[in-house]
Amino acid sequence: MHQFDFKDKTAVITGGAQGFGLDVAKKFLSSGAKVFIWDIDENELIKATKEINNSNLEYDLVDVSNFKQIENTVNKIITNNKIDILINNAGITGPTTELWNYNNDDWNKIIEINLHGTFYCCKTIVPYMLKQKYGRIVNIASVSGKDGNANASAYSSAKAGVIGLTKSLGKELATYNIAVNAVTPAGAKTRILNQAPSKKAQALQERVNAGETLKPGEQNTLRMYQKRVKTVSCKMSILFCLLLFHILH
Repeated sequence: MHQFDFKDKTAVITGGAQGFGLDVAKKFLSSGAKVFIWDIDENELIKATKEINNSNLEYDLVDVSNFKQIENTVNKIITNNKIDILINNAGITGPTTELWNYNNDDWNKIIEINLHGTFYCCKTIVPYMLKQKYGRIVNIASVSGKDGNANASAYSSAKAGVIGLTKSLGKELATYNIAVNAVTPAGAKTRILNQAPSKKAQALQERVNAGETLKPGEQNTLRMYQKRVKTVSCKMSILFCLLLFHILH
């Protein structure tokens, strides 16, 4: 088993109440770090904190699309702590539909959270990393940002933007002992995947919820989708954590 030493390090993880973010938080804590998890879901934050039960874990209710809220939270943290590591993990997928049918408000929300949220967090925290002459930033992008997914143009565009932001910021900070990287995981069983069911599977599920009995072929289609959603992963989360931690070192 890989061992890492993050004693005397403090990490901020956005979208840290579940999924990848929570897995990474657990790994940091087991390696001796102090961890602040940020999320918009207070119930999940409380649940995660109780589950982990570690005095080095704290949480903050933060909407990463709210720049002022990020500033206030960072100012509170640095009163008694430093921030060595930033993991920009918060994100949403939004609706799955063709670009020409995309609702403008939905598009803007996805860009605001996934791309602008990453920008806001970096913009706020980097000055403190510059002062302490050390920092590690990992932005969670997506394979969608590299390849572009059909019916997910907003999400793909936002994650492509995160990749570009990472490259630019990494070059700007290259001489300051602050490393900036991105990872591009595929899907996993997290809240974000549950936001993006296929249109067909979603329609079938709605019919089931309404009390309709599906035909055998339709039942198989829905069952296959549900199985795909459930498949992930412990294994994938572990591989993801190991990759991320190698980058941080």
